[in-house]
Amino acid sequence: MYFYISRSGTIQRIAIILTVIFISIQISFASEEAEHTNNQKEGFNAGEMIIEHIIDAHEWHIMTIGHTHVSVPLPIILYYDGKLDIFMSSKFHHGHKSYKGYKLVTEDIKTQSEEERKGDIVRVIPGTMETDYNAGLPLDLSITKNVAAIFISLLLICIIFISVGKAYTKRKGQAPKGLQSFMEPIILFIRDEVAKASIGEKRYEKFLPYLLTLFFFIIFNNLLGLVPFFPGGANLTGNIAVTGVMALFTFLIIIVKGNKQYWIHIFNTPGVPWWLKIPVPLMPVVEVLGMLTKPFVLMIRLFANITAGHIIVLGFMSLIFIFGNRSVALGYGVSVLSVGFGIFIGLLELLVAFIQAYVFTLLSALYFGMATEESH
Repeated sequence: MYFYISRSGTIQRIAIILTVIFISIQISFASEEAEHTNNQKEGFNAGEMIIEHIIDAHEWHIMTIGHTHVSVPLPIILYYDGKLDIFMSSKFHHGHKSYKGYKLVTEDIKTQSEEERKGDIVRVIPGTMETDYNAGLPLDLSITKNVAAIFISLLLICIIFISVGKAYTKRKGQAPKGLQSFMEPIILFIRDEVAKASIGEKRYEKFLPYLLTLFFFIIFNNLLGLVPFFPGGANLTGNIAVTGVMALFTFLIIIVKGNKQYWIHIFNTPGVPWWLKIPVPLMPVVEVLGMLTKPFVLMIRLFANITAGHIIVLGFMSLIFIFGNRSVALGYGVSVLSVGFGIFIGLLELLVAFIQAYVFTLLSALYFGMATEESH
C-alpha cells in the first residue's frame, strides 16, 4: 500500500514539475515574440501581440530568432472563377508579395480600406500589389493552423484508442495494463457518472459514443493548446467556430432524438393556462428560445473560458514590456510578479481544460436526457 501511495505522489510531483516547465517555455516564447514586436515598433502594442497569438493563421509559428520568424508553412487552397489553386503559404513571404494573383492581407501591407479584411486572401490587380475590390474574395479552403491542429488531435485520438481497442482484443478477461489502464477509468466515469446519470439506464448507450468523442476531443485540444511548442499551441477550443460546430451537433441530436413528450412540453406545456398559449403563444415562444439558448451557452462557455486563460497569461507577460518601455529596472521588477502570476494562471488553465471538457459533455448529456425523457 505504501509503495502505491509513494508512487502516486511521485507521479503527481513529476506532473507538476513538467507542467511548470511547459508553462515557463510558453511564457518565454510569449516574451520572445513580445520583444520582437517591441523592437519593430516605436511602442509595444500588447493588444496586437495577444490577438496574434490567439487567432487562426496560415502558418504555424515556431519561434523568433532575432528578426527572423521560424514557422511551418501550411497549404493554401483557393477556388476562384472555376479555377483551383494550391500552394504553400510561404509563397506570400509574410505578405510582402503576391502569388498567382493573390495576396495575404497582413499588418505590414494592409491599407485603411483593408482594416476589416486583415488575414484574408484577396485578389490583386495584375502587375501590382493593389487589391482588386471588384473581383471579390476567393473561396478559401486552406489548411490553417486550427485546421492542422484538428487533424493532429484526431490522429492522436485515433492512435490512442485503436491501441487501447487492440489491447482489449488481445487481453480478453485480463486486468487492464499500460495505456489501457489509464483510459478505462475515464471512459467508465463518462459512462456511469455522465451518460447513465443524465440520460438513464435504458437510453444512454446510443448517446455514449458521441459523448465520449466530444469529451476526448475537447480535452485533447485543451491540453495541446497549453503546450507551447509544435504541434501544440493552437487555440482550437478558443475558436468560436469550433465550439459552435460542436454545439450545433448537440443541438441537431436533440432535434432528431427528441421524443413526442419533449415536443409537447415545448409547444403545449402542461399546466400552463390556455391564454398563455393562444392567441399569442407566449409559452411556446419562451420554450423555443430556451431550446435555442442551450447550444449557444455551450458554444460561448467553452470559447470564453479557454480564450480568457490565454489572454490573461499573455497580458501578464505584456506588463513586463509595457513597464520596461518606461524603465528597464521597472521592467525587471514587474517581470518577477508577471512570471509568478503567469505560472499560476497556467496551472489554473490546466484545471480549466479538464473542467470545461467535463461541463460541455455533462450539459450535452443533460440536454439529451431532457429530450428523451418519458412521461410520468
